[in-house]
Amino acid sequence: MGLINQLLTQLPQGKIVDIRIGIHWTAVVVLVEGQRRCGLSSTQLGPHKHGGEPQVPQAGDLEKFSGRELSALALERQHPILASVGVASINALLSPFQPEEWIEGNAESAIAARGADKHVALVGHFPFIPRLRTRVGKLSVLDRNPLDGEYAAEHAPIILPQADIVAITGMAIVNHTLEDLLKVCSSQALVMVLGPSTPLNPVLFGFGVDLLSGSVVTSIDPVLQAISQGANFRQIHQAGVRLVTVERTGRP
Repeated sequence: MGLINQLLTQLPQGKIVDIRIGIHWTAVVVLVEGQRRCGLSSTQLGPHKHGGEPQVPQAGDLEKFSGRELSALALERQHPILASVGVASINALLSPFQPEEWIEGNAESAIAARGADKHVALVGHFPFIPRLRTRVGKLSVLDRNPLDGEYAAEHAPIILPQADIVAITGMAIVNHTLEDLLKVCSSQALVMVLGPSTPLNPVLFGFGVDLLSGSVVTSIDPVLQAISQGANFRQIHQAGVRLVTVERTGRP
């Protein structure tokens, strides 16, 4: 069973309370056993025309979905934005790790603490890349739209097996590339999935992931307002998002 399908089996039903699709981030708010929770995902934009087919065919009716129905949209391939909604819904519904299981701090710190004199491969663009280059032995960055000095995503089967540490954007769950990326990592590598799209759930440990570096929404309403007004991650972080890392127990 694939990673997303395994996550779907972990979910309670839940009631959908609110959905926000911003230009950078998507948020879903659910009600589970009287508790209001918010999950995030990167907004995956596909090609569109103002007069063309809608990117969200069910726009205006998504809150009528059950929690599990909305989460199943994470499997969507025809409408990329719906996959973002599905992943955000999964992140809202998943039973969270307890605070005593968290390591406080952001992904940059987690990578740097383990990456001195190591070859780090980073899949995805992050604002900390210039700083991280000075804190690790070697940094190889891969992206679908590479900048100068970076590698195209197609180089993953060549670069990732060589890396001591592999850090993969949680967006790879939204665009359905994560499992293929994990398959080409060295069995000796330390593997991390990072970013607000990352499900903080031990299911990912079963696919070879060692560290989950994600986000917990602590102030739902300010975060929703910021997302609705086009906020980037720095802004929603300031609005009320906590950065946490969870490590697989028993990792060699």
